[in-house]
Amino acid sequence: MTNNLHPILTKLGIDQLNAMQQEAYEAIAHSDRDVVILSPTGTGKTLAYLLPLAERLDASLDEVQAIVVVPGRELAMQSAEVLKSMGAGLRACACYGGRMAMDEHRTLRQVRPHIVFGTPGRLNDHLDKGNISAAHVRFVVIDEFDKCLEMGFLKEMAQLMKTFPAAGRRNLLLSATEAEQIPQFVRMGRTERVDYRIDDEQVSERVQIYQVRSPQKDKLQPLCRLLLSFGEQSSIVFLNYRDSVERVGNFLRQQGFAVSIFHGGLEQRQREDALYRFVNGSVNVLVCTDLASRGLDIPDVANIVHYHLPETEQNYVHRVGRTARWDKQGRAFFLLNAEERVPDYVTAGQPEGVDLIDYALPTESEVAQLKPAQPRMVTLYIGKGKRDKLSRGDIVGFLCKKGGLQGSDIGKISVEERFTYVAVARDRFRQLLRQIQGEKIKGVKTIFEEVR
Repeated sequence: MTNNLHPILTKLGIDQLNAMQQEAYEAIAHSDRDVVILSPTGTGKTLAYLLPLAERLDASLDEVQAIVVVPGRELAMQSAEVLKSMGAGLRACACYGGRMAMDEHRTLRQVRPHIVFGTPGRLNDHLDKGNISAAHVRFVVIDEFDKCLEMGFLKEMAQLMKTFPAAGRRNLLLSATEAEQIPQFVRMGRTERVDYRIDDEQVSERVQIYQVRSPQKDKLQPLCRLLLSFGEQSSIVFLNYRDSVERVGNFLRQQGFAVSIFHGGLEQRQREDALYRFVNGSVNVLVCTDLASRGLDIPDVANIVHYHLPETEQNYVHRVGRTARWDKQGRAFFLLNAEERVPDYVTAGQPEGVDLIDYALPTESEVAQLKPAQPRMVTLYIGKGKRDKLSRGDIVGFLCKKGGLQGSDIGKISVEERFTYVAVARDRFRQLLRQIQGEKIKGVKTIFEEVR
């Protein structure tokens, strides 16, 4: 690792790279081969490729030099945020479906990115229209490549990979799980593998696995008791169907839990609202399909609950990868009725001689004394954003001066194109709303309301 990276790591609060990141850095920065990186979820694969790209790309050249292909919009947005947080002098754009391509075209012209993060269909659209030029692309990164190269993406991926010049181009493929095969259209050359899967065991040993017995086939009441036992801890509940997510999420809300629901049937704004409230601590429970098992960088998730059994071993690996990220501990719970059992691939992954732990739910008398824990934060919506030249500093200054908040009362701030989200301490929120209603921010009146 060169001295140029030390300021970036300092800015990110990282003392040193882990072994996978160090090996990936050497493979990308100090060779001309294609690279395949296989490492468990939560080990920092995004940084593993962005750090060497920060050295290999030319920040003085106002051209797209790297394309990062991702399976979903959330990973595109989060990866672009990681690059921004590095302060490496490289510009980026995230491009994905569900919003006007013309707005993205305008952003591409204004930003002139060095790296574009995008979903296959939207990238093809911009390349076809000439909004993105492939002429200077030297790196093509396929993140979650096992997902991107599944049947549903194959046609779009084949079209996309043909667009980029083969001469001088390098492919970087990353995932927690291996693809069955890499199609010929990817055009892999001499390849170096960075494989940090341990004896094919891809679930971190820092995750403790529990089983929870449900006497009823309908597991809503046991789930409620399980979540009550978690208190304020952050938890993700996985189900296999969109309508089941809606049903379980609505039930938990009726019981008083602070819940976000997340699945592919929601509008983009609904998904972004749900995810943002969970990430910033405005809700404790995320109820979702396996759409949330990949590409979401959510820190400090304490518990994973399998309300429905994972449909495949890969789904299981990616679900459990939402917890115990980096060096943290985590727990995963299988909620089982009388007809269900934990899949063999889970028990086979346990250390020899170690059985799954039976988790005792609170008794009825204990439940009567418990109430769903309320999250520490609430999300404030401000109806102005980047287009109005609003910055994080403007937001903090306004909330402290007009709203009477302290810096410690303000959490995560996300300034979008047309609006802003701010996490605010729950015990200060009502007073804050009363004080800022009708006030101007940067000389303009706007909307202030809670995101529910």
